Amino acid sequence: MSESPSSPDALRVGHVPGVTLTKWRTRWAERVPARLDVVEVADAAVRRVLDAGEVDLCFARLPLDTDGLHAIALYEEVVVAWVSREHPVAAYDAVTLSDLTDETVLTAGEVAGQGPVALDRVLGGAVALVPMSVARSASRRDLTFCPVTDAEPVPVVLAWRRDQEHPLIQEFIGIVRGRTANSARTQQERAAPRRGRGR
Repeated sequence: MSESPSSPDALRVGHVPGVTLTKWRTRWAERVPARLDVVEVADAAVRRVLDAGEVDLCFARLPLDTDGLHAIALYEEVVVAWVSREHPVAAYDAVTLSDLTDETVLTAGEVAGQGPVALDRVLGGAVALVPMSVARSASRRDLTFCPVTDAEPVPVVLAWRRDQEHPLIQEFIGIVRGRTANSARTQQERAAPRRGRGR
């Protein structure tokens, strides 16, 4: 397996489009002196970049081949119908899958794989079923979206390789899981010699 070297003084975190890390990056900067490098990763490339060691952890959407990976469930995303503002669906606050029976429907995978072509198809009248965060992050004045009330939500996980032993991984996981500043211990604190066991 080809693997990029990982620095013990920096953590590389990937995320799929639409997933934002702002609050976790802020907490990391407040609590951990090491650098946090963040990179966007296409949904279809998550397993490859983890296997290749291009990132130490990655925020990803299921389904994902998790063989040999740790994967912490974080939250679920609402699926929306992403359409042109001229499309009849744009007039509704919410729709169901049956409302879209006669429409040309693109899946999230097709949208990710086709890139600008998929957006051209949406502008041409197709309906894209994507996580709400994707529609929000690619917001345009000529597009809009509404929730699909009976579509299965999309789980988001934080994944990393089981054999990945980067010393900062547990620090990041603790922050994502909501560990408080008082309970967080940095790598430097753990490595510091204990000066006594008394309380």
